[in-house]
Amino acid sequence: MNKEEKHDLVLALAEQMKEYGNFYITDTSDLTVAKINAIRRQCFESDIKMQVTKNSLIKKAMEAIEGDFTEIYDVLKGSSSIMFSKSGTAPAKLIKQLRKKGDKPVLKAAYIDTAVFIGDNQLEALVNLKSKEQLVGEIIGLLQSPAKNVISALQSGGNTIAGLVKTLQERG
Repeated sequence: MNKEEKHDLVLALAEQMKEYGNFYITDTSDLTVAKINAIRRQCFESDIKMQVTKNSLIKKAMEAIEGDFTEIYDVLKGSSSIMFSKSGTAPAKLIKQLRKKGDKPVLKAAYIDTAVFIGDNQLEALVNLKSKEQLVGEIIGLLQSPAKNVISALQSGGNTIAGLVKTLQERG
């Protein structure tokens, strides 16, 4: 691969990092081509893009975009694959599923919406991570709850302040 091809690959990786916003770096060393292709197929089915790339090119791509990736640089050793996904948890769930059949891929690092997760011991936390949409929904539900209580109290206790206070006190 000549310098121009490497430069183009770095630019493409940087664009994917920006576009997806989430990526996982995994160790897929010692896997056969057939196993790597099977993992790629499962990635495709889960709407995840997987690419085997040199560590130096991954680092240059991270340096080309905004963000603090310094923690990730230390894990860029050995053979690395990078998984891109719009979902922050989809690659973790796929890795966990794949690990039922073997010991690879091993999670080296994950970058999810500016948060960095280092090491394979973070896999379970990543599987259980809630999306932004889920968190916003929970917050909205919590904010709506007091308003619903007030409306319910007004309806059941009459339209007087005394009735409202009594109803709210009974509900605790």
